[in-house]
Amino acid sequence: MRQQHRSHPGSAPLDWAAARRTTYEAGLQARLLPVRYPINQADGATLAEPLRTLTPLPAFPTSSVDGYAVRGEGPWRLSGRVLAGGEPGELRDGAAVEIATGAMVPERTERIVRVENARVAEGKVSTEKLPGLRVDVREIGEEAGSGEELLPEGHPVTPGVIGLAASCGHDLISVRPKPRAALLIFGDELAVTGPPGHGRVRDALGPSLPSMLAHAGADPVPGFRPRGPIDDTLEAHVSALRAALDDADVVCTTGGTMHGPVDHLHPALAELGASYVVNTVAVRPGFPMLVAALPGDRFVVGLPGNPQSAIVAVVSLVLPLLAGLSGREFPTTSTVELGADIAGRGDYTHLSLVKITGRRAFPLPHAGSAMLRGLAAADGFAIVPPGEQGSTGQQVGFVRIPR
Repeated sequence: MRQQHRSHPGSAPLDWAAARRTTYEAGLQARLLPVRYPINQADGATLAEPLRTLTPLPAFPTSSVDGYAVRGEGPWRLSGRVLAGGEPGELRDGAAVEIATGAMVPERTERIVRVENARVAEGKVSTEKLPGLRVDVREIGEEAGSGEELLPEGHPVTPGVIGLAASCGHDLISVRPKPRAALLIFGDELAVTGPPGHGRVRDALGPSLPSMLAHAGADPVPGFRPRGPIDDTLEAHVSALRAALDDADVVCTTGGTMHGPVDHLHPALAELGASYVVNTVAVRPGFPMLVAALPGDRFVVGLPGNPQSAIVAVVSLVLPLLAGLSGREFPTTSTVELGADIAGRGDYTHLSLVKITGRRAFPLPHAGSAMLRGLAAADGFAIVPPGEQGSTGQQVGFVRIPR
């Protein structure tokens, strides 16, 4: 049973690094149950148990070149051919068989003579360049022994992992599926088509966030891709959240994270029996944001309505939550060298939009919370800790924007 989280509306903002770790731990505690998937359907999932070999790799000795398998002293009597997929017999003394790359090496083979070094005349194979013993033979277990662990639990399933699993003989693998994510757009002042104007701004998060969530490792729920704008009433908020939570492990909302007259997210969460994992984070831009846990191991992530602030919330809270639910390792930050000074934000962590050029990260203009121009050109955010400034040449933390 999930522990009850104690933060509540009005609690002090949580340190940015602590908020990420707290969110990850909550996701990890509620990580998705393993399922067995056909390997060709497992891309993007996460290994729920170590990937092990079913046989040695290779399972039998194979030739790594086109040539001739020989035994004894040359010249050798050509006595047949073995192709990939065939099962040859035993090689006799003084004999040679033509062999293809990937074919099973006959028993008692001593050498492989490469085709470019061989001469064939009157049914005999000879060479002036005698190879060493068993050169160009891939021996049994050369890559891995039977039952050997190749990848640990928690490793992402990629096309390379799928190929490795297939090479081991797996048809099904045990994985944790991608968390299902839904998106709700709050704010009936938003326009969803045409140019902004007449007091209405165009919704930019509805079209962009589903793809970002997919790049972050979620499986967007088709019926909520996205849903909204939701009417600015408590009843509409509760109804939309309840419907989304029926289909999704994580519901992301945009807007309504404050406590104004039309901000209904907090009351809606209370009505649904939610408890706060994180309620407000000491980060700029991006304040306020939240993560709430609901019965049934479901989560709501409240993203601010301003576009850049919403993306800050994605890298701050959504990425750790998805990693925890998937059973993956905590998503640590990397480092970059600043190519220009970056101002601090007092007691708050500053996530500054940057573009990586060469080996340095340069802050971008047009980086206001409501602006998208800088965000569209950015690679990620440089991390300036509370109470500090970022100086040219300084090594600072960096978190990449999912894409």
